[in-house]
Amino acid sequence: METQCVSFTLPQQFNPKYKQSGNHDGEEDLLRTYLWRCQVLLPLVSLALVFLGGLVGVCACLCRSFTPTLGVGVLHLLAGLCTLGTVCCFLAGVDLYSPLPEGVEGSLGWSLYLALISFPLQMMAAALFLWAARSHRKNYTRMTAYRVA
Repeated sequence: METQCVSFTLPQQFNPKYKQSGNHDGEEDLLRTYLWRCQVLLPLVSLALVFLGGLVGVCACLCRSFTPTLGVGVLHLLAGLCTLGTVCCFLAGVDLYSPLPEGVEGSLGWSLYLALISFPLQMMAAALFLWAARSHRKNYTRMTAYRVA
């Protein structure tokens, strides 16, 4: 048996995977196909959500408004869930190929460890933004009630 490393372009990442490699007339392996697609798409979605949250946060600071803080917190929460989903899909894909061919070394890469560090940090950022939005809303309600009284 001979193993060979091949790099794929982005459109090739989304090609269907088959139960017998090289046999494109055979049965499609749906589990492998969708695990692979999730491993590619979820980190990109997570990154886009973080950048969108940062953009909304900067715009909120420039407008001197605390109202979008809740939205920024939700965006960070969704980004953290996408990162967790990426890690789960990757680990499920590794377990799918647990008996590696002889002579092939398998190890979890540095990107997995960065994702494992990133997930709790995104959750903490989401919790802080949601807490800030909630506490600001309470203070604003108290100030409005004080003005009316």
